[in-house]
Amino acid sequence: MANLLVRGIDEALVTALKERAVAHGRSAEAEHREILAAALRRPRKRPFAAVLAAIPDVGQDSDFERIDTSGETPDVFD
Repeated sequence: MANLLVRGIDEALVTALKERAVAHGRSAEAEHREILAAALRRPRKRPFAAVLAAIPDVGQDSDFERIDTSGETPDVFD
């Protein structure tokens, strides 16, 4: 495994890292590794069909029909 040395870190960040590590029951070094891993993990890609299938079935088709306003923008905040 490689080593990573980070210099010039603000003392407040170091303190926050140590507090976060204690809260998670880890060493500051283990917490640092977890933060880096979480920040750099790529999100799991889902197929577009799966994303569409996950959309809840709400409303009627007529709820989503475009209303012809003859060029006027309806005031939806009244």
